[in-house]
Amino acid sequence: MKRIGTVGAIAVAGSLLLASCAANEPAPGPVETGDTPAATLQGTLTGSGASSQEKAQTAWIAEFQTANSGLTINYSAGGSGVGRTAFIEGAADYVGSDRAFKKSEIDENQFGSCVADTALVELPLYISPIAIGYNVPGLDELNLDADTLAKIFSNQISNWNDPAIAALNAGATLPDLAITPVFRSTNSGTTENFTDYLKRAAPDAWTFDVSGDWPAGLTGEAAAETGDVAAALEFEGTIGYLDASRAPGTTASIKVGDAFVPYSPEGAAAVVDASPLEDGRAATDLAVSIDRGTTAAGAYPLVLISYLIGCTEYADPAQGALVKAYFEYMASDAGQAAAAAAAGSAPISAELRSKAEAAIAAIK
Repeated sequence: MKRIGTVGAIAVAGSLLLASCAANEPAPGPVETGDTPAATLQGTLTGSGASSQEKAQTAWIAEFQTANSGLTINYSAGGSGVGRTAFIEGAADYVGSDRAFKKSEIDENQFGSCVADTALVELPLYISPIAIGYNVPGLDELNLDADTLAKIFSNQISNWNDPAIAALNAGATLPDLAITPVFRSTNSGTTENFTDYLKRAAPDAWTFDVSGDWPAGLTGEAAAETGDVAAALEFEGTIGYLDASRAPGTTASIKVGDAFVPYSPEGAAAVVDASPLEDGRAATDLAVSIDRGTTAAGAYPLVLISYLIGCTEYADPAQGALVKAYFEYMASDAGQAAAAAAAGSAPISAELRSKAEAAIAAIK
């Protein structure tokens, strides 16, 4: 097992600046963007944030730039925390984040690209299950409940033949093999969603706070970004949580009610549609309060909602117009279909799209 140094090296190589490589492909057709004529957008957009969105952003950027050849979009997939910081500092026009800004963060910060005291636009446009990937020779199927999952990642269960795992997997051959949990080393919205699930679904086993930072003192393999978690899962004995767009070939099913449910876009979408928006936010701020305790058939509550975040009013109106146009595309049927094809995400519902379109209309 190669430890943190190897994964850290992969992380450096994997901090990609995404840009379109589809200039030689046929354009998918003109993009109408409100009052902006088709295929006349000019300028450069800078985005930063969630590595979970990396595949979706690559697809979105390729299609949108192909239809708007005068536009360049750069997205740096360094992690949700990095993206939110860049947006606060004015180093990014928009951010991808696996959680919305907390209300206290909005109250305490001025956002560099925005007109002072303007509201944020926070749109749940990338909905994906968080997969539990593992690498155990000969174990092609794995069932886990929230309590057992929490004990594995908190080092209370340390071997794959532990009786708690065996009880959930009757007839499976479980080897005498040490478990190596793989977790994110950087501030991560995926980590925050994962720990939120553990805290709500298994509070007795997971006694740590909900946070984007992995709890200090817990051992395992640290990986900087989503792709690095996928790389670490190539080693035997590992188990890790990661956006489903980078899930390995073997993934666990989690217990929901009396059934074990594999991850799926449909299961993730069902949870989001049944969950309310958070109270006390601006009309343009569509932060969702995820119902982790659902027992609905087929629902998969270990879900990640990754947001696209911008200003309602930009200090530079030209940048506001570009962000507005790009957000309109990502929220559209075509944009959601592109993300689903590239990353396996769940297209948003018609009801959620209507709310997103109303929020995007406020951008200037």
